[in-house]
Amino acid sequence: MEQVEEGVVGAITNHAWLDNPTFKGMRRSLMETFNQVYALDLHGNAKKQERAPDGGPDENIFDIEQGVAVSLFIKSPSAERGVWHADVWGKRIAKYKALAEASITSVPWTRLQPGPPDWLLKPQDVDLAHRYREFWSIPAIFAPIGDPAPGVVTTHDEFAISFTKEEAEDKVRKLLSTANEREARRLFRLCSQSQWSYSRAKADLPNLDLEKSTVKLTYRPFDDRWTIWDRNVTVHRRERVMQHMLRPNIGLIFVRQIAHSSQAVSVYALVTSNVIDNRAFLSNKGIAYIAPLRLAENQENLSLDFRAFLDSRYEHHYTPEEVLGYVYAVLHAPTYRTRYAEFLRTEFPRVPFPEAAADFETLSGLGWALVQAHLLRELPRRGFATYCGQGNDTVEAVRYSPVDQAIAINKSQSFRPVPQPVWEFHIGGYQVLDKYLKSRKGRALSLDEINHVGAVADSLAFTIEQIARIDEAYRSAFPERG
Repeated sequence: MEQVEEGVVGAITNHAWLDNPTFKGMRRSLMETFNQVYALDLHGNAKKQERAPDGGPDENIFDIEQGVAVSLFIKSPSAERGVWHADVWGKRIAKYKALAEASITSVPWTRLQPGPPDWLLKPQDVDLAHRYREFWSIPAIFAPIGDPAPGVVTTHDEFAISFTKEEAEDKVRKLLSTANEREARRLFRLCSQSQWSYSRAKADLPNLDLEKSTVKLTYRPFDDRWTIWDRNVTVHRRERVMQHMLRPNIGLIFVRQIAHSSQAVSVYALVTSNVIDNRAFLSNKGIAYIAPLRLAENQENLSLDFRAFLDSRYEHHYTPEEVLGYVYAVLHAPTYRTRYAEFLRTEFPRVPFPEAAADFETLSGLGWALVQAHLLRELPRRGFATYCGQGNDTVEAVRYSPVDQAIAINKSQSFRPVPQPVWEFHIGGYQVLDKYLKSRKGRALSLDEINHVGAVADSLAFTIEQIARIDEAYRSAFPERG
């Protein structure tokens, strides 16, 4: 089209390019090339669990999970420059009818004013966006570690991730006992990338101190596993940042883009005292990042600029733990998550700070209590998810009964009581208790795992109550658009 004076291009595509940060350069280029751009978003994104604005169903026009968009690009020297957008929601047949009857002049277009940094082809509250981008981003707060670091990628979880310390070490011994690579690959589903070598693993691993190299890893929410901290087992270890999580520490887990269309579906922040897997939050798309609270020699992982801002804003010199408590509270506040939902879907979270120190301290205290509960260190025990029944403790089929408030793992054993909100609670893309138990299908639960389910249920019950208290404090600190 750059070679001709005028013309029209029409395209039916995945609708993600309208606002995904990956395509911002492409969007800007198209706006420069064409005089007019029309984007008709047909939605229907099953992965984002999209619903129509009235709360009704929103269906895809094709038998696919990803949403769809129809775009028109017009190049003409006489055409007025501009960008327009419109939505079509609802059931598939209704969308077909609307498209069949529509013309470019009948569609109720909204004129957009796309601009940096994202050049979005979707409507955005410009004033709200400007205000949001004045907040401190998570990477800017925890800047001493450099760019945000994602979790580890083992490239072969079947070999590298284990339920117990003994299992992790035994897998290495089994690999070393194999006579050749073919035998090893029959034993485990091993990495096929060039970064991993069977011959190197056979040469290096006999010299490894397995006892010292076996570490805990936060694999999924409230689900810690074990791995061997060596390149021949856990291939991509992100050592620049993960080295700080190999000593006593706390790390904030966060994401860059939130997958769900509604922030009410899930929370997207967690804390850990371990290294983390890169899918600790999201099963499909999305990567979990971690920011350690402290670095070597107990140095705080807070940027100098942020520390200067904080110390100038408030008279008190707050500790890194108090800062983490505050940030954690904000990330869990439903009002914050819904108010800035459109920005949380496209970039790292940004955090507002209140004018009054009292508001900061209130939220910090509430957030720190939640940190302790999520680390399972200090939390009110309610006796939820008590283990009941006689059997062999094997997870056969996980079923929840709202009437009985019970999670059955086989025909004779269950955890009860488990209130439905606790059972349904999500962190990232995972329903916490459901994921934990189903990932152990075919295994007999250990006493530690049985006790862990009860502790997690109590922690989630406290989380639900604490989130309500946090939201009240957040709305008091930011009554309008903070």
